[in-house]
Amino acid sequence: MTRSCLMIVLAAGEGTRMKSAIPKVLHEIGGRPMVGHVIAAAQAAGADRIAVVVGPRMEAVAAAVAKAAPGAQVFVQEQRLGTGHAVLQARKAIEAGADDVVVLYGDTPLVTPETLLAVRARLAAGTDVVVLGFRTPKPAGYGRLLTKNDRLVAIREDKDASETERAVTLCNSGIMGFRGLKALQLLDRVGNANAKGEYYLTDAVEIAVAQGLSAAVVEGDEPEFQGVNDRAQLARAEAVFQDRRRRAAMAAGVTLTAPETVFFSHDTVLGQDVVIEPNVVFGPGVTVEAGARIRAFSHLEGARVGAAAIVGPYSRLRPGADIGPEAHIGNFVEIKNATVEAGAKANHLAYIGDARVGAKANIGAGTITCNYDGFGKYRTDIGANAFVGSNSSLVAPVRIGAGAYVGSGSVVTADVPADGLAIGRGRQVVREGWARAFREKMKAFRK
Repeated sequence: MTRSCLMIVLAAGEGTRMKSAIPKVLHEIGGRPMVGHVIAAAQAAGADRIAVVVGPRMEAVAAAVAKAAPGAQVFVQEQRLGTGHAVLQARKAIEAGADDVVVLYGDTPLVTPETLLAVRARLAAGTDVVVLGFRTPKPAGYGRLLTKNDRLVAIREDKDASETERAVTLCNSGIMGFRGLKALQLLDRVGNANAKGEYYLTDAVEIAVAQGLSAAVVEGDEPEFQGVNDRAQLARAEAVFQDRRRRAAMAAGVTLTAPETVFFSHDTVLGQDVVIEPNVVFGPGVTVEAGARIRAFSHLEGARVGAAAIVGPYSRLRPGADIGPEAHIGNFVEIKNATVEAGAKANHLAYIGDARVGAKANIGAGTITCNYDGFGKYRTDIGANAFVGSNSSLVAPVRIGAGAYVGSGSVVTADVPADGLAIGRGRQVVREGWARAFREKMKAFRK
């Protein structure tokens, strides 16, 4: 029988150390807001309900939550009175009932579904409270997880710990799970008899032990629980994320020539035997199919690259770029909202926007589609096997028929029929001896 699970994400912190007008949890890792990463992990770990607690005037966070998890409930913590108080803002969601209640943090974007599933497994085995912990040789500043006979008995904050307790290297990640039937029973007993007058979620462990309930630790790797409070920590979290994605890509059969120079988005999809050369950046929404090669210094976003296609070096694929199998997109070529069909080539110095390039068509160097008149965007359609000569301007809307030929240096403003020839340039004039006469004139003038 599948266990129901409510995951509560605390995203109320303002993150003033970020020095930003953007709420902390909306800063991105791999092209996705931090809170989006946490929600994705919760969903992958089987959460059938998600509740997110935000601070006041955080409509942008609520909107991001709605996008990441349309069915999620959002609760507002008007006063910042501690983590225990924050969780109880989601009382309505907890009262609706769940086998497991797991509390996460919106600024801890690296936690994995596998670790959350380990928490759920321990709850399913009968433990009443489960805390995610990690071991570190430098525990200063972290809350310590105190155990007795392999059972968790308390969480002690660093500033409150004794010398003996400070020597403990098992630390608190902040992430906790509760058996659903016990959650409110424990949370309602968390008090604020401390220097800050706040309600600490960590107190729930000692409350549970005092009631004869069971508490346990599930250990994970320290990088998973890295919180983000400033730009330096954001960069470190990005580095961990990228390292994970690079290793996963290579394990799945992708060649990364210089892995440390390739940057992925959270949703990058790469097929088997794809080769990624150095200094390639993937923005959101990119799929690269089997056997394709992305050459050095290319930037892709919102694009699909077909099997065995070649992109780059120094190519830019913008949203809506759809590159067909065995097509070639070369250096300093930009593709936007355009389909380049199988075997077509744009090998250098071209801009193709709002267009279709037919199968095996050739786009010469310096060619552009003139798709924008300052008010609207217009399409260019280039048929299969067409040849567009270098330094041509195709003024949309315009159609170049299959097999047609556009002479180099042309400005094309009217449709070209299939197998036709279009030349749209001024007639060449040759004046023999002109250059010699000009030089002599200029020499005399300079005297």
